[in-house]
Amino acid sequence: GRAAQARPAPGAGGDRPMVTFARRTHSGRYVSYSRDDLDSELANSELAGGGGGFSPDREEFLSYHVHIPVTPDNQPMDPAISARVEEQYVSNSLFTGGFNSVTRAHLMDKVIDSEASHPQMAGSKGSSCAVNGCDGKVMSDERGQDILPCECDFKICAECFGDAVKNAGALCPGCKEPYKATEMEDLPGGAPASRMERRLSIVRSQKAMTRSQTGDWDHNRWLFETKGTYGYGNAIWPKENDADNGNGGSGGGLGGTDGQPAEFTSKPWRPLTRKLKIPAGILSPYRLLVLIRLAVLGLFLTWRIKHKNEDAMWLWGMSVVCELWFGFSWILDQLPKLCPVNRATDLAVLKDKFETPTPSNPNGRSDLPGLDIYVSTADPEKEPPLTTANTILSILAADYPVEKLSCYVSDDGGALLTFEAMAEAASFANMWVPFCRKHGIEPRNPESYFSLKRDPYKNKVRSDFVKDRRRIKREYDEFKVRINGLPDSIRRRSDAYHAREEIKAMKRQREAALDDAVETVKIAKATWMADGTHWPGTWIQPSAEHTRGDHAGIIQVMLKPPSDDPLYGGDGEEGRPLDFTDIDIRLPMLVYVSREKRPGYDHNKKAGAMNALVRSSAVMSNGPFILNLDCDHYVYNSQAFREGMCFMMDRGGDRIAYVQFPQRFEGIDPSDRYANHNTVFFDVNMRALDGLMGPVYVGTGCLFRRVALYGFDPPRSTEHGGCCSCCFPKKRKIKSTVSSGTSEETRALRMADFDDEEMNMSTFPKRFGNSNFLINSIPIAEFQGRPLADHPGVKNGRPPGALTVPRDLLDASTVAEAISVISCWYEDKTEWGQRVGWIYGSVTEDVVTGYRMHNRGWKSVYCVTKRDAFRGTAPINLTDRLHQVLRWATGSVEIFFSRNNALLASRRMKCLQRIAYLNVGIYPFTSIFLIVYCFLPALSLFSGQFIVKELDVTFLTYLLVITLTLCMLAVLEIKWSGINLEEWWRNEQFWLIGGTSAHLAAVLQGLLKVIAGIEISFTLTSKSGADDENDEYADLYIVKWTSLMIPPIVIMMVNLIAIAVGFSRTIYSEIPQWSKLLGGVFFSFWVLAHLYPFAKGLMGRRGRTPTIVFVWSGLLAITISLLWVAINPPSQNSQIGGSFQFP
Repeated sequence: GRAAQARPAPGAGGDRPMVTFARRTHSGRYVSYSRDDLDSELANSELAGGGGGFSPDREEFLSYHVHIPVTPDNQPMDPAISARVEEQYVSNSLFTGGFNSVTRAHLMDKVIDSEASHPQMAGSKGSSCAVNGCDGKVMSDERGQDILPCECDFKICAECFGDAVKNAGALCPGCKEPYKATEMEDLPGGAPASRMERRLSIVRSQKAMTRSQTGDWDHNRWLFETKGTYGYGNAIWPKENDADNGNGGSGGGLGGTDGQPAEFTSKPWRPLTRKLKIPAGILSPYRLLVLIRLAVLGLFLTWRIKHKNEDAMWLWGMSVVCELWFGFSWILDQLPKLCPVNRATDLAVLKDKFETPTPSNPNGRSDLPGLDIYVSTADPEKEPPLTTANTILSILAADYPVEKLSCYVSDDGGALLTFEAMAEAASFANMWVPFCRKHGIEPRNPESYFSLKRDPYKNKVRSDFVKDRRRIKREYDEFKVRINGLPDSIRRRSDAYHAREEIKAMKRQREAALDDAVETVKIAKATWMADGTHWPGTWIQPSAEHTRGDHAGIIQVMLKPPSDDPLYGGDGEEGRPLDFTDIDIRLPMLVYVSREKRPGYDHNKKAGAMNALVRSSAVMSNGPFILNLDCDHYVYNSQAFREGMCFMMDRGGDRIAYVQFPQRFEGIDPSDRYANHNTVFFDVNMRALDGLMGPVYVGTGCLFRRVALYGFDPPRSTEHGGCCSCCFPKKRKIKSTVSSGTSEETRALRMADFDDEEMNMSTFPKRFGNSNFLINSIPIAEFQGRPLADHPGVKNGRPPGALTVPRDLLDASTVAEAISVISCWYEDKTEWGQRVGWIYGSVTEDVVTGYRMHNRGWKSVYCVTKRDAFRGTAPINLTDRLHQVLRWATGSVEIFFSRNNALLASRRMKCLQRIAYLNVGIYPFTSIFLIVYCFLPALSLFSGQFIVKELDVTFLTYLLVITLTLCMLAVLEIKWSGINLEEWWRNEQFWLIGGTSAHLAAVLQGLLKVIAGIEISFTLTSKSGADDENDEYADLYIVKWTSLMIPPIVIMMVNLIAIAVGFSRTIYSEIPQWSKLLGGVFFSFWVLAHLYPFAKGLMGRRGRTPTIVFVWSGLLAITISLLWVAINPPSQNSQIGGSFQFP
């Protein structure tokens, strides 16, 4: 194997990591190369094709290199060419490293067993140079096609071409005719801009930042009230001698004859988003009903306290305490719903502003900011690789500028199965993504698309759609076979290599021992990659430094960054049998990341993996916006990214920390028995929070502003004072005294500790770690994430055209730095997980992370698209659903007992927003009172008493008004949220099911953890498989026993027995108490009606009732029989009610 090494000191982050390219000989030692010989390294890599290795003689020969000093006849390769060659090397290398270990880049001759066809994909091969004695790779363009400088098509590498131009009189070695083009830039697909040139525009723009929006000079005023203009991709750098043309000159460009930008005088400014208020005819009655119900609740509770039941004080006391808590809980839940809003986006305006040719962007390149997408997975056994691969394909095919999109896959298990599945997905994307673009496919998840139950040919206008679809369907079926066969393929490959290694070891041992007795050789059974080398991550059979919690950090660029300009396909190209003429065939960058894990380090589960992705992506692509998705949530709406970006790029968007999309699910049973769709939360509560400071972060489908994740304050913070600050705001802007010399990026990036003073950049290493790459990327991400300064009202904006410059090429030192920031030691003595990134210390790290942002004064937005943005899967099995709710409730209890309790929130959080977060931490405690209240009807029937002394008119009137107002509020919520009545009722049912099971367990677990430091985990027992594999909802009927089921089962049994006892008591009583019986029976039926889905879940499939139901039914029958004997024991007296004595 070939490798590059980087030796960054684990605590020293000063300069770029020094990367040394090296080759490993068969004897195991590394021979270093100079950086200028990278192209030779690439050339030699071609020798490894086919057999997976060199012959020993040839390999040793290639291990040595003669360094010739630089002379006029021996000049180093042009930096622009060497940068492209190095990027080719980086994209074909698997980078590994970590704590106290060398960072190495292993050149991958092949990533998967099948051939890599896309030129961006790792492992793609090029032609060899035809010059005698040279095996270098021929220069290639973005398509992967050879660049041939002579008309005779003689294949020549970059180094030989340079020699021919300098030393051979510019004669072609093949036909001996002079070259027509002798410069790299003149060749087809010529040299890219150097790294310095690519950064020049951003640097210039940052120089402009230092003069913008300070006390001395106002950026927006200069832009709109003078003849100032923007050049290409940078601010206030007009071209000389170009005052009158419209291409960025000082007098032309954006400047009009009246001193204002010409494009703004010709057409009105339009916003990207609109706030759609709920009609007053719905919202006003809704608020009025809330006030009426609040008043009635107060009067009812007052009446209940005053009118005690002297006959059953214990029953009265328990009921009053529970009712007081329910009233308090209802207020916490209802008050944040007073200001619901809907929002709409305008994608046409987004395209017009960011992707239409303008004087500042004459080529019409996209001016949208970069977007990094994170997909997290941890265990390929629980999260099937095919599901993750489909999610990746839906992201790669999304409708967003290809060069601005980067996808990072976090494999927290470090499994080769996931690695090769991602490589297969990258290979299949070569056909799938252009097919989606050509025919406007929706959804762009192939599994979902081919499973649609509607006519796939409807509204398709291209004549070749049927042929293309059939071909893609065959390719996808083969892709699925390869993915599903990967576990066996990897196992067979590893067995074969292991057997070869054992034979070699035994042979060496025999040679060393000669005629002595030879013992059996034992070698650790490794997991082998397709190129015949050890997998550096987790092995199938764990070994030292190759287990799930102990392995090196791994980064592989599966798809290297695309070219800056569109790359159009042709008819029947190699690797693409379909006609993709005039279709952009580029693919977004795809990176596989598995962070380093070592024993003794707390890796903080998903939150730690997300923070590793934040750091590595900042080094590699540094998109100012981040979107995270679970591996089972795919992009259902290809324009979802654009819709989210509308909010970020609109006026005032610089104060938005994140845009949360609703979670939508597939594979849920039609009746939604366990409220898996959770529509009341996503369509009622979240829309209501959007009218305050914004919705909570729910873990997936969320578009983040990178600098908000870094723990910075919003540009303009506001404090909210008083309990009525939401309805009658009294805002006080936080002062920030900044000297006139403070740079704009330093002024904008403030943390709470620096409200009244200039931020000291020297403190950043203590907060973010010792990576200068990472620290230097922060102000760039902040600047690129600003909205366009295309309106006088846009504060903290950036100039149009600033983001049309190409992105940096990847080099080895950049990826080596990314390896260092995902190492296990990097977060030591920093604020990652405390104030920076995803917050640690809670099972529900998502809610805490969003809370911290709101607490700093950021806002969030809820983006409900007409076509669902993302879709995922949810557990439809009762036990799985209960455990999911248990995890959420446990996180809420942890929040309540932590410093993230909303009672400790800052003055920057609005009052109603604080109440909403307080409810998040308090709602599990309602389970204590709910369980007591569910037993009260049974206790009432057993004792013959009721919670009130008698069912008088006053009590019944209060009960009726409270019930009617609740129903009317539900109807109005249905009106303004768009949900239906059945969904609302399913939510009510599961609120009681979860409250009497998972929520109670979460409270007990949280209390034990806080008070005694004891952690309890509820685990599943073995589950039985579904008999019918063709039934889509087979999992719904599987009964898996868990201790969480005990409280609801007991409640059902006790209430059923109590109803029987109550009827028996009343019928055989000399003076029947029908009012108390009706009261108890009514409330018992109320409890049983809510628990009906739970009982149905215990029954399993119709006609296949599990044994546990028969057991409980028998116990119930025996219990009722014994009670009957106790109530009416055998005696000579058969008179009704003659000798009743309750035991």
